Amino acid sequence: MSTEDGTAKPRRARRSPAPHERQRDPERTKARILEAAADEFSAKGFAGARVSEIASRAGVNQQLISYYFDGKEGLYREMGRKWLEYETQAFPEDMGFAEMLKHYVEVSVANNRGGRHLAWEGLSDTGESGPEADERNARLRHEVEMIRERQQNGEIDDRLDPAALLLITMSAANALAVYPQLARGIFDGDSGSPELAEHYADQLAKMITLLGHHNSP
Repeated sequence: MSTEDGTAKPRRARRSPAPHERQRDPERTKARILEAAADEFSAKGFAGARVSEIASRAGVNQQLISYYFDGKEGLYREMGRKWLEYETQAFPEDMGFAEMLKHYVEVSVANNRGGRHLAWEGLSDTGESGPEADERNARLRHEVEMIRERQQNGEIDDRLDPAALLLITMSAANALAVYPQLARGIFDGDSGSPELAEHYADQLAKMITLLGHHNSP
């Protein structure tokens, strides 16, 4: 390129991005992909979700999903890993059981994708085992043991089967997200409203608190 007097215009040296700048864009892109994937998987389940649609939602090239996550299955596994990471921080084991369930309800309504993911997984379950199933089952067994410890400490009635109680409470905590049509009919209101979530969470917490009262059989 030349200047008006015909002399060559000095070429500006191209600046290399700083390390933090090189890191920022990939992380932001991966975050957009994960957010789009959460929407797509919760709407259609794993089998129905399309990588092309996830890429379109995220506004990225489809090849980036293979590059960052090794395809659809890797992306789904990363979503699960991110949830477990969040769950560990948001629901510490020393949190009271009733308070924990109340918080689960509030989270499931504020972002119903987690409950919908569980529902889709259940509907498409084939009973097959594998590393992921083994890891999930190990976590569930640990949660059963945590309930048993709460029973020993007098927080929950020890006449209840801790495994059955875990399944019951997990289902109840996700009910507003998984059964919005039932919630609308039962409560005659918006199943996703913060007011209903707070009311339902309070009722569930009260039920669990009553289970700590050792009444005679």
